[in-house]
Amino acid sequence: MAYLKDLLLGFSLFQALPISVIYILTAAICAVVAIAAIAVVALVAVWFERKISAHMQCRLGPMYVGWHGVLQTAADGVKLFVKEDIIPATADKLLFILAPGIVFVGAMLSWVVIPLGPKMAATDLNIAVLYLLATSSVVAIGIIMAGWASHNKWSLYGSMRGAAQFLSYEIPTALFIIPPVLLAGSLRLGTIVDEQAGGFLGMGNWYVWNPFCLISFICYYVSTLAETNRIPFDLPESESELVSGFHVEYSGIRFSFFFMAEYADMFIVSALGVLLFLGGWHGPFGINHAFIYIAKVCALLFVTIWLRWTLPRLRIDQLMATCWKFLIPLGLINILGASFWMILTGKV
Repeated sequence: MAYLKDLLLGFSLFQALPISVIYILTAAICAVVAIAAIAVVALVAVWFERKISAHMQCRLGPMYVGWHGVLQTAADGVKLFVKEDIIPATADKLLFILAPGIVFVGAMLSWVVIPLGPKMAATDLNIAVLYLLATSSVVAIGIIMAGWASHNKWSLYGSMRGAAQFLSYEIPTALFIIPPVLLAGSLRLGTIVDEQAGGFLGMGNWYVWNPFCLISFICYYVSTLAETNRIPFDLPESESELVSGFHVEYSGIRFSFFFMAEYADMFIVSALGVLLFLGGWHGPFGINHAFIYIAKVCALLFVTIWLRWTLPRLRIDQLMATCWKFLIPLGLINILGASFWMILTGKV
């Protein structure tokens, strides 16, 4: 963001403007870029998921719109954009209209601090990890608003499930993020990545001299599956029970905001996992590049999609028991273990 501000000030057209206007223009440009990036990620991820799931089931998937159906998702996006926007007669219209935007903004805010490579973040915050934990919770507000405003018992039930699941799994996610933060001694994502330079395939030496990081990574990944409503934790949208969950009354472009936010969240949690546990943009033989980082993120996304077409859905009681009875106690024990290991190995 600072680089973009300096770039604008380099043009004589912008030098006469007040600095406050320059900051507003910079923020607007970053917002447009973030929205465009989310849209592109959603388009690619949906096509990726369709093709992977089809080949897993010995099918072809989309084939006719573009090469191997590569433009099928774009065609679906155009269809959603021009589709009739229906608002139920008994709905709370204001909240009904605002809910998709709040869910999307909650996802978009997290993109501000996620780097796409070395020195490629819109904002390089010293408290980026705390910022991500705070902004991700905004999504729960939009989910509750969508269910309440729809004036539909299935939507309300789905939103209550979604909020309970989302807020519950925020706790173990935060707990399993703490060990790499302790090891790096910083909440800045760039510093955490730089501390992982070297080691096996550029993923650092954390797993060698602190095995509690491996436990953190596995449990973090499980927690983020629940946070992003992915199978086996997609209870807020279980069609066998709730028709379609909290967004059952939404159509057209408003539904697409929920859809894009889900895939944006998938990318964010995968990117954060790579930054915290898999060395970020550091690769083998000392190679550091954004393509290495994106490849690692795509690998985690592939596993997420793979699990969707492999595992059965849990019951709601199993979902909550996994969080409160297993992941949260394990997270607390893991933090203590990682701390004692650091003391014993002299890494404090």
